[in-house]
Amino acid sequence: MKKWLLLAALCFSIPAHAQSTEAACQARAVSKEGKPLAGAAKNSFMKKCLAENKASCEERAVGKDGKKLAGAAKNSFMKKCEAAAG
Repeated sequence: MKKWLLLAALCFSIPAHAQSTEAACQARAVSKEGKPLAGAAKNSFMKKCLAENKASCEERAVGKDGKKLAGAAKNSFMKKCEAAAG
């Protein structure tokens, strides 16, 4: 029962977290003149921003023993890392 509850909580928290990272990227999507980006420029910026956030967190997903995290530990770390980045 606890496993299902934990799994349900994890599944429902991921979309909310993804939205917060996306909101942070949208807030930074401005041109050099300070105007909000639109169209293809905005899409390109958003894609790059989201990929950079995920890549930087994956590089840091390492345990105390120096090995890469896996499973629930990695999911938890990624969630916290991306929330802090966004």
